[in-house]
Order: sequence, then structure tokens, then C-alpha cells
Amino acid sequence: MVSEREDRVSKKVSTAVFPVAGRGIRFLPATKSIPKEMLPLFDRPLIQYGIDEARAAGITDFIFVTARGKSALEDYFDSSPSLERTLEESGKTELLDEVRKATMPSGAISYIRQQEALGLGHAVWCARRLIGDEPFAVILPDDVIAADKPCLAQMVEAYEECGDGCIVATMEVPREQTKSYGVIATGGERGRLVTVTGMVEKPDPAEAPSNLAVIGRYILSPAVLRSLGKKKTGAGGEIQLTDAIAEQIGGPEPVHGFRFEGQRYDCGSKAGFLQATVAFGLANPEVGPRFREYLSGLAIGRMAAE
Repeated sequence: MVSEREDRVSKKVSTAVFPVAGRGIRFLPATKSIPKEMLPLFDRPLIQYGIDEARAAGITDFIFVTARGKSALEDYFDSSPSLERTLEESGKTELLDEVRKATMPSGAISYIRQQEALGLGHAVWCARRLIGDEPFAVILPDDVIAADKPCLAQMVEAYEECGDGCIVATMEVPREQTKSYGVIATGGERGRLVTVTGMVEKPDPAEAPSNLAVIGRYILSPAVLRSLGKKKTGAGGEIQLTDAIAEQIGGPEPVHGFRFEGQRYDCGSKAGFLQATVAFGLANPEVGPRFREYLSGLAIGRMAAE
């Protein structure tokens, strides 16, 4: 007979939720008619980086929590036979391969509307019926993480070692920036895993329990959905995902922080988006050398002017 714990351990993380209902106000007027997630980061829209990361981690079911004006997301991942035919006939096989990578099979993505902007926790709760009673991942597309092994794949491996509970991606930030993040209080450490003994959303730097901030990658127990169902409001008067995860601390399933390997870019801000664009441009073998030469020229010119 299989025990409850053994049953939990055997469950794979195959579903990922993408909360993409935000209006992208920081990027107006560009986001007046284009979803923020469709803004191009180097040679592909922001959302595709998250999808590619999820697929590399073994995710097979994708849930987009959207809002009015986000139909471009559905169109992007739909097939485009006429475009593919044109590329094939013109011999542009590399571009054809890239277009096909951006096409998701029928039924792979489900779309749920968040009809009220009540916070990240509420957005995840909106997907509860599609998630069911299984562990699931949450990916915030604003956080783009460049890594040799994709961040979520690292977390799935760690989850398989833990067997159950919740894992949140974490990174150290300057203490004065803790007011912009969910921040954890830590217990013992095992490798890249950190035991979470407390969690608070956007604390005052003087009161932050640490400088270890939660970044937009999560593997969560379905118990988090039950906590979100209470619809308690937290920081900013919103239903916070951090608060629902914090409710699991000290319960039957552990909560861990995970120090991922990789470089995170905050593409929800203009500065972070520009930093990511430069980094991905420099890393590209085709345009990187010319781009590096251009940037070097700018730096030399600036130093000469000073």
C-alpha cells in the first residue's frame, strides 16, 4: 500500500501557471495596444523565455491567467500555416524552425480570465480548477533568468529531492531593496536549499528578516490554493501569493527557498529590460561581436569627452 507521503513524492510537476493579466503601466505608451509580455527582448517576446524555460523543466500543461486586451498572446502561440509556407518556399529554414518553436500544440495552453486586479495571489487562485490537487509551478515572465540549466529545471530537481511542500526561488538583494520583494526568514541550509521559517511581503528594510528575496519562480503545493481561497488581503490591499505560502510554514509540508544558479533580469522595469537586452545581444554569436564593438566605442567616446 502506497503511503500519502510516497504518493506526494511520486507526483511530477507538469503544470505551470503564467500570471499575465497585468496592464504593463510602466511601459506605456508601448503597452497601450500590445501586452507587456509581447514586448521583444532581443529576438523574441518576453513570454517565450518563460515558456521555453517551463518546457525545459518538463512542463506539459500551461495556464495563462489573462485579462482583456491580451489576445495577442493567444495569436502568438497559434500556428501560422501561410507564414510557415512562405518561409519554407523561400528556403529560410532557420527562421522556419524558430517560428515552429513558438507554436504550441492544440490544448497545451489554457486561458483563464482574471476579471478583477486583486493581486498575484488572486491570479494564481483563478487557475485553481485547472490545477486540481497536484503540485504546480508559477512563472512570472517579468523575471528573465539566464542560466546554463534553466532555473525551473533546477527547482524541479530540488523538488524531487524534497518530495513535497513548496519551493521558492531566492536571491540576495541590497537590504534597502527588500521593500520591493517578498523576503524570507531562514533556518538551516542544505546545499542550495534553505529552510524557510518566515516570509513577509515588501517589508521595511529595517524590519526585513533577511536580504534573501523571493524571485518569480515557484513550485507550490495545492494547499496554497486553499489558503488563497480565503481571499485575505495583505500588502497594498491585494491578495498576496507570499502570504498564502507563509501559511504553510510549520505545517505538514515544508517550505524551502532555493538559491538558483543564473543571472536574473527584472524586465518589469525599463532599466532591467535594457540590461537584459544588452546582455542577450552581447551573448548572441551573430550580432554580439559588432554590438560589443559599438558599446566599446561609446565608452571610449564618453571617457574622451570627460
